[in-house]
Amino acid sequence: MSRQQFGFLAGFLAVAVWALAGIGVAALAVLAGLLGWLVVRVLDGDLAVTGLGDARRRR
Repeated sequence: MSRQQFGFLAGFLAVAVWALAGIGVAALAVLAGLLGWLVVRVLDGDLAVTGLGDARRRR
């Protein structure tokens, strides 16, 4: 599946959930998907979170 096809499918499913269950449920579904994507990126080592605590302490 290409990125364009995946993007279309994700957008279609988000709108379908919105139409069937409402905007709140659709927003939660998108938020859960983004959170899952972020967790997988961290676990795969593609995203480092070690420096985030240091950046907050400097302010």
